[in-house]
Amino acid sequence: MLEVKNVSMSYGEVNAVQDLSFTIQPGEIFGLLGTNGAGKTTTFRMIMGLIQPKKGSISYFNHQVSYEDVNSIGYMIEERSLLTKVTVKDLMMYLGQLKDVSKEDIETRLDYWLERFEIAAYKTKKVKELSKGNQQKIQFIAALINNPKLLILDEPFSGLDPINTELFVSAIRDFQTQGAMVIFSSHQLDHVESFCEKIVVLEKGRVILEGPIKKIKEAYQKLNIKIKALDVDIHSIQSIKGVIQVENQPNALMVKVASKDIVDDVFDYVKTCPSVMTFDVLEPPLSEIFIDKVKNYEKA
Repeated sequence: MLEVKNVSMSYGEVNAVQDLSFTIQPGEIFGLLGTNGAGKTTTFRMIMGLIQPKKGSISYFNHQVSYEDVNSIGYMIEERSLLTKVTVKDLMMYLGQLKDVSKEDIETRLDYWLERFEIAAYKTKKVKELSKGNQQKIQFIAALINNPKLLILDEPFSGLDPINTELFVSAIRDFQTQGAMVIFSSHQLDHVESFCEKIVVLEKGRVILEGPIKKIKEAYQKLNIKIKALDVDIHSIQSIKGVIQVENQPNALMVKVASKDIVDDVFDYVKTCPSVMTFDVLEPPLSEIFIDKVKNYEKA
């Protein structure tokens, strides 16, 4: 278990993280989200023990993270940090042995991941000869080579096409199935929403949203209504109290309402239209909730 309890960290007068708390159990995937500069990377560094919080505590299986725990943690940072003048194999041998993985296990695991990520032919290539996307795969493999119990991923999908992103997602799910704890940040909120159980959203070091995604969506009042009907008068819908926005999309209208109480009012109008083909009430995507919360925080 990983427990972050009332943690704060500052650099001079800048408060990077303020009173942050969350818990991750084995087998959970946890999202640490936020805009650039929100405090995510600082939090990752504190979890790794690279920097110590000014206040609060971080517990890793009921003890403070120490040098001895490095062997059971995998960390993929956002910036590429690979040694580019060595071969992929030599790089993994170096990084794996730093975490006390035997040469035999390193080679076996490397062969497995290279094959799975469809880059087996690059084993003896120098890292600098690989494309940016394939270097991203190598950096991911470096985080996995020690079969970590805690896997920390900072923007793992950055620069990947959809097919390779799914390869990463599949690998992350495998580690979850094996009981590993996975904590990551990503600006691709559709992936966060698809496989993450709990999230914390930071803005300027402060928590502005937290909890299971399901409960966050249930608590968020605003809904979207997708309408397909003949002779819909947009102005009539916009005039309904509680309608926030009406967007004209291809072959449909998307109506954003302040709460579920407004849905009936919108339907009362729509059913007067000559032909109603679609009236779907949709929960908002996580990206919409994220943007709304961040904007409201900035205005406060």
